[in-house]
Amino acid sequence: MAEKGQSRASRRKQKKKKRPIWKKILLTIVLIGVLCVIAGGSVFAYYAATAPKLDEEKLSDPASNIVYDMNGDEFAELGSENRRKVTYDDLPQQLIDAVTATEDSRFFEHNGIDIIRTGGALVSNFKNGFGAEGGSTIDQQVIKRSFLSPEKTVKRKMQEWWLAFQLDRQYSKEEILEMYLNKVFYGQYAYGVATAAETYFGKDDLNDLTLPETALLAGLPQRPTAYNPFENPDLAQERMNTVLDLMVQHEKITQAEADEAKKTKVEDLLTEKQPQSNKYGAFLDEVQKELSERFEDTDLNLDGMKIYTTLDPDAQETVENALSEESGISWVDENLQAGITLLDTKSSAIRAIGGNKNNELGGFNYAIQGSNQPGSSMKPLIDYAPAFENGVYTSTYEQINDEPITVEEAQNWQPGNYDNQFHGWQSARNALAKSYNIPAIKTFQAVGPEKAKEFANGLGLEFKDDTIHYSDSIGGSSEFRPIDLAGAYAAFGNEGIYTEPYAITKIEFSDGSTLDMKPESEAAMSESTAYMVTDMMRSVMTEGTGTLANVSGLDIAGKTGTTNKDGQEGSPDSWMNGLTTNYTLSIWTGTPDDTIIAGGSAGTNVAKYLFKQIMTEVHEGKDTESFKKPSSVVEAKVEKGSRPAASPSAGTPSSEILTELFLKGNLPGTTSERYEEEEIDPVTGLSASYDEASNSINVSWNYDGDASFSVSADPNGSTSTSDTSAVIENVQAGQTYNIAVTASVDGETSEAKSTSVTVPGGEENSEEEENPDENAENQQDQNNEDQQTEDEQNQDQNEEQNQDQNADENSDQNNGNGNGNENNNGNGNENGNGNGNSDQGEESSNTEEEENPDEGNQESDTGGEAESDNDQGNADEQQ
Repeated sequence: MAEKGQSRASRRKQKKKKRPIWKKILLTIVLIGVLCVIAGGSVFAYYAATAPKLDEEKLSDPASNIVYDMNGDEFAELGSENRRKVTYDDLPQQLIDAVTATEDSRFFEHNGIDIIRTGGALVSNFKNGFGAEGGSTIDQQVIKRSFLSPEKTVKRKMQEWWLAFQLDRQYSKEEILEMYLNKVFYGQYAYGVATAAETYFGKDDLNDLTLPETALLAGLPQRPTAYNPFENPDLAQERMNTVLDLMVQHEKITQAEADEAKKTKVEDLLTEKQPQSNKYGAFLDEVQKELSERFEDTDLNLDGMKIYTTLDPDAQETVENALSEESGISWVDENLQAGITLLDTKSSAIRAIGGNKNNELGGFNYAIQGSNQPGSSMKPLIDYAPAFENGVYTSTYEQINDEPITVEEAQNWQPGNYDNQFHGWQSARNALAKSYNIPAIKTFQAVGPEKAKEFANGLGLEFKDDTIHYSDSIGGSSEFRPIDLAGAYAAFGNEGIYTEPYAITKIEFSDGSTLDMKPESEAAMSESTAYMVTDMMRSVMTEGTGTLANVSGLDIAGKTGTTNKDGQEGSPDSWMNGLTTNYTLSIWTGTPDDTIIAGGSAGTNVAKYLFKQIMTEVHEGKDTESFKKPSSVVEAKVEKGSRPAASPSAGTPSSEILTELFLKGNLPGTTSERYEEEEIDPVTGLSASYDEASNSINVSWNYDGDASFSVSADPNGSTSTSDTSAVIENVQAGQTYNIAVTASVDGETSEAKSTSVTVPGGEENSEEEENPDENAENQQDQNNEDQQTEDEQNQDQNEEQNQDQNADENSDQNNGNGNGNENNNGNGNENGNGNGNSDQGEESSNTEEEENPDEGNQESDTGGEAESDNDQGNADEQQ
């Protein structure tokens, strides 16, 4: 029995071993699949049960989007005034074909969810991450625009599927397509296809649309801002052609019809651009842009949203008033345009945006669209700040030689300064204040292009093709917008912390969910770098190129910038950027066609006038703290001209002492000896004797070295000589002469050495004693004559001084800075560095002439850089 039992056990063991492994795997997979289906079904059931109910009113009558300012007050209702509803019967078949071929080719076949399209999207999302590709049908788009937030979550997607299925059960395909075409946003503040046809083509009847127009409308909803034909005709053309290809693919039109339609240029289809009617349109442009970037396929086209923004209505009014004809600013050039961005310095929240001159609603927004070369506005950002951050410079006194250079790395580029001169050794502070190019380029070289680019990237500045050029060191290659520079400059006033400028703080969707839109902040530089560069930019405003923009009573820092073009005199671009602890402001002015700004400096100074006016008004009634010096930065006295930096000595004149900033641990290590008092050796061997033959006293002495000597012989007065001897003539008999000699070297005087000689004889003295009255009378006459002579000499001297002073004043007035009139548009006279008063003077003629008459050409637009980088475009204005 035992053997038999063992045999059965053995057989069972052998049988168990022979069971195939694949059956185990298959069983496990099936079990997991069943569990997943159960779990997934449970989750789907839960999400479906908690999904919002279909609301016919929301489906047929889309709710407007309400926009709120920083105070929580409503200032715009988007969608209510720009919708014109159509019925399905109003839709031409060609439009239906174009829309379905582009958005949902199986629209009339599926039950609200396209299984094939959804499956493809799931595979793509599995490979590339959730949200990589959407499979939304037109039914799903109607649902998410009516009831759900645009966030790409599993919950929202499952609810979207469920509601799309319910929508398809309750409404016909014709009704659903009608809902979609009345609901979708087409850009340019146009909601619904009928409004879009009128906005872009001026057509009220959809049956009048041509095939190219139909294709363009069908392609807009996916990215209405990017494909806006008014702003981006090239992208719109590509999108139109894509739709035509899709219509061919789905057999809605023939290839020949598509080819013929592609010959039409988008620009030829468009009607005249119509201004939108919403208040604060320039700011709303940024709101649209942020929504488009955040949600990709949406652009203020979700119904019933509450959009909370950073807008300060008072600041927005200030900016718009400055850009209006009533601002009091003379624009000089009627072709001149402007873009303005005002930020809160600490948060980078956008408080106001000025899109263009005269605030043309719906016009090109120069604050956030397009871009221009920034000129010397880049110098703090990619030259001096990276130098401090990377330890290349440790003080604002850093000495840089402004001299001719050749930049071999930039095809032997030989840049110059705006005034076509070189200024020798300069401190980093003064070089930035006066906007000299050579020190900036040398600083960029010392830092290195890659480190400079890395630093600029940390401030939100991206370079074309991710490449930085040597000409970028003076702003002569890459292009940026005022919103870009405002964000970068704000970091200096926020202790080195950079936050991307933003207009939306929060969105509340129709389903009650909310989305925080504030961007994250990152450290772009140390506190010490931020403060030291800010302090240097203070000097720009008080004694440099930005004095016309300075606001009295504010602790303000800033930097100017202009560009030049193809060796022409004048500038196509002029910038003014600056900050306080409250606000950061960036202003671009220039010509849309990149021509030279008319009016010379009167034209290029408009940016400074705008800056001063706006900064003055937005700070009224507000407490503005000073920039706070961190403990890592130390103030120290430096003797001007010392290299390396040396502390002043006790003898250093106050006019030769500067106060500069140093990183802690890098204070001047020596004291200057230039003005130290040195003890001058006195004369030796002094002797004096009377010479009867010549009735004089001969004086002689010894001295080792070069010096000048002062010889006094009381009562005969004194004389100066470079010899070691002197003769005192016409001495009087019986008179004792006290003789003293001092040596002088470089203005320093030695101790006096003295002796005395008595002239023999005394008859004259006896006669004087016998006739005292006569002698007294003669002495009084002599005194009167001496006094008259002295008075005449004093009068001559005063007249000569007055003449010299008048000459100096006239010279100052003719020193190349002809005093501007009230509008600061006077040009330098004919003696002023080539700025003839009959020509359009360079910017230097007016830049600082009223406030700094001795500065010479403070800030010119010309001269300087003949860029040799292939990508440079316009070289720096040398400002």
